[in-house]
Amino acid sequence: MRSEARKLYLSVGEEVVHLRHPEWGAGKVVEEMNSTVPGGISMVKIDFKNAGPKTFDNNIGSLCCCYHAGIRRL
Repeated sequence: MRSEARKLYLSVGEEVVHLRHPEWGAGKVVEEMNSTVPGGISMVKIDFKNAGPKTFDNNIGSLCCCYHAGIRRL
């Protein structure tokens, strides 16, 4: 059995902003959700001050990762 090493971008507690949606204000990572299936998805829930909770892909190896969508750590 091969061990899978996921490359996660964010962790619970980190503060972020969305470059494409500055009106959302600062956000904080409030939850991580990782699939137990090898190759499965990794998601984070970010609670933004002015927009509420939003969920994003958290695998930096994916083109859909929140980093590529414009999420940056503060």
